Amino acid sequence: MHTPPPSGPWPSADPLGEALHALRMSAVFCCRSEVRAPWGVTMPPMPGCAMFHVVTEGLCWVDTGDGAPRRLQPGGFVLVPHGEGHALVSQPDTPRVDLFDLPRAYTGGRYELLRFGGSGDPATLLCGAVRFDDPAARRLIAMLPRALWVDGAESAWMQSTLQHLAVEARQMRPGGEAVVTRLADILIIQALRAWIENDPSARTGWIGGLQDRAVGAALAGIHRDPAFEWTLVSLASAAAMSRSAFAARFTQLVGVPPMQYVAQWRMHVAHARLSEHGGAIPEVAEGVGYHSEAAFSRAFKRHLGVAPGEVARRAPRARTPA
Repeated sequence: MHTPPPSGPWPSADPLGEALHALRMSAVFCCRSEVRAPWGVTMPPMPGCAMFHVVTEGLCWVDTGDGAPRRLQPGGFVLVPHGEGHALVSQPDTPRVDLFDLPRAYTGGRYELLRFGGSGDPATLLCGAVRFDDPAARRLIAMLPRALWVDGAESAWMQSTLQHLAVEARQMRPGGEAVVTRLADILIIQALRAWIENDPSARTGWIGGLQDRAVGAALAGIHRDPAFEWTLVSLASAAAMSRSAFAARFTQLVGVPPMQYVAQWRMHVAHARLSEHGGAIPEVAEGVGYHSEAAFSRAFKRHLGVAPGEVARRAPRARTPA
């Protein structure tokens, strides 16, 4: 049995900070839209992605399908975290066109420029889709509501970030796509902070467990080192609690017993590593605490319903270049 590594850039008292630190994104696409009323566009579902929208000039209405459309104007930011389809329109009753049916004024890599609409009031939007690879990030995103709204006017720092994002999207200098993605990182973390601070639902469940001093310490240890030979004794020790009290508190907050969570977390980490990079299954198994490839494969399929080899074969780096 080896000793878990130190906590790295985050103190052990901030397991929620570690989860936020894991919100490193990879861009799927970024689109700057220059539109004139009347206009409307339907964003298709993008499973596994989070989509965001910023208005840099004019205004628009966002219809997420879970109530009346809401207005988005400069200084505002909306995150659609689960990749569900939704619509952006100049007015709530404006007809909509599917995003993929619109002509592109420019396409380069993952960046697109759209110009469409009528001859009325202009608006400029920056929209993007991003993917999270870290399992802690995915779990955090999965707990969010259908849309997160942030008013940047309430924060000078947020307003400044939105202004930098608008400038990068307008100029698209070399490296602009990377800068936009990093700025989107910041905006999404800020949106999550606002949600965690203001929404009572963020004080329960897994996020509530991360914010609990004792349970959070155990969760942070599991997340940092899934290969460690965790037992109920070692987890209770990390939480500075008795085994029975820790097991009861962990189950109450997180929703599953501690050792079941360890097993699930290991499989999520393994899936993320296999799906992102492919790689040798024995190495991935060793990295999540399994010394037997056969035992790892059985546990993987039992938890996730698919064989690890199948996930590895679908990974981008596992494909043979043409």
